[in-house]
Amino acid sequence: MFQRLRHYADAILSALPSNRLLAIDAFRGLTITAMILVNNPGSWAFIYAPLKHADWHGWTPTDLIFPFFVFIVGVSIMLSVSVQHEHGKPRQAIVKHGAKRMVKLILLGWFLALFYYNFRDPSFHWFTDRLMEMRIPGVLQRLGVVYFATLLIVLYGPKRHYLSWAIGLCLLYSMLLLWLPYSDANGVRYQGELLPGNNLAAWLDHLVFGAKHLYADSQPFASDPEGLLSTLPAISSCLTGVIAAQYLQSKAALGQKVVAMAGCGLILIVLAELLSTVMPINKPLWTPSYVLLSTGFALFILAIFLWLIDSLHYRRWTAPFVVFGANAIAFFMFAGVMARIFSLIPIGDRSVQSLLYRDLLQPLFGNYNGSLAYALLFLCMSYLVMHWMYKKGWFWKV
Repeated sequence: MFQRLRHYADAILSALPSNRLLAIDAFRGLTITAMILVNNPGSWAFIYAPLKHADWHGWTPTDLIFPFFVFIVGVSIMLSVSVQHEHGKPRQAIVKHGAKRMVKLILLGWFLALFYYNFRDPSFHWFTDRLMEMRIPGVLQRLGVVYFATLLIVLYGPKRHYLSWAIGLCLLYSMLLLWLPYSDANGVRYQGELLPGNNLAAWLDHLVFGAKHLYADSQPFASDPEGLLSTLPAISSCLTGVIAAQYLQSKAALGQKVVAMAGCGLILIVLAELLSTVMPINKPLWTPSYVLLSTGFALFILAIFLWLIDSLHYRRWTAPFVVFGANAIAFFMFAGVMARIFSLIPIGDRSVQSLLYRDLLQPLFGNYNGSLAYALLFLCMSYLVMHWMYKKGWFWKV
């Protein structure tokens, strides 16, 4: 059996170009795998603490997943732009392609928001109850906007200023969040609040999108973790990936890169904890301390991957993550669609998800382990589909 697994892993890895940065592919695959795992428990009532988001201030490992993906997008932008420049592709053509990609990501996000139907409620009307109340922001929507904004900075900004852009956007966001006053519908004036539903980011999203089109119906303002204002520091997170890619492209020795990235990552984590006494670590607000923390962990993990894969040559373990990472957006869309189908399609008075969890996994493993078992089962099912696409050579490039 182990021999077959080794042959399987070798077959996947041998198909990769020799100049491919396997550490990036493995990190991308691990990140999207973790994202799907935490998004699909058997029951939202039974989730182990590390597999759910912090309630507000603070963080869990789950809070690091999305910024890891944003960081990797930044790495990919820098590597891709470098290759396109080498092939003489005009800057305008790169921008045009990037704009199309942003629009596609936004449309895919809206598709997932609209892919819903309540079969159990005879009064449910998709047009009025779903389309007219569709959540406008979202994960893919933010990814698209952040990707395109970062691409423009990379194409039109001097390389030596990328760090300045990242710091400047975080400073601008902090000043707006803490110093710009705002008022609710009753004329009550606020400034510098960092509470759920009461902060400048929530006020702006409520004003622009309206309460019905946001994630949380909080008070005094509806709010969204992927809202407008917090996109500014998310761009900073993406730019840190760009800067990391610049260093990876340098002529420094592998060992030097590993030590420098790991050391820098640990320093950023410490700085994040120090800054959190002034600006709390908060994912929904994507605070600057959160940018430092997530970037620090991303750099440290990437350094570990470089050490394991390129220095110690432990490569076979990356094969499943390469498969997942090669079709990351397709994986995300497939998981989103299938999760909704499993929870929506009625089988008697149950859904597919309910049958699997409550009638099979929960009795076997208990509440929490059964919920985790469902997530792992969903992940295995997804892997079969992604592996089939990988073998066919079907790579969905948005």
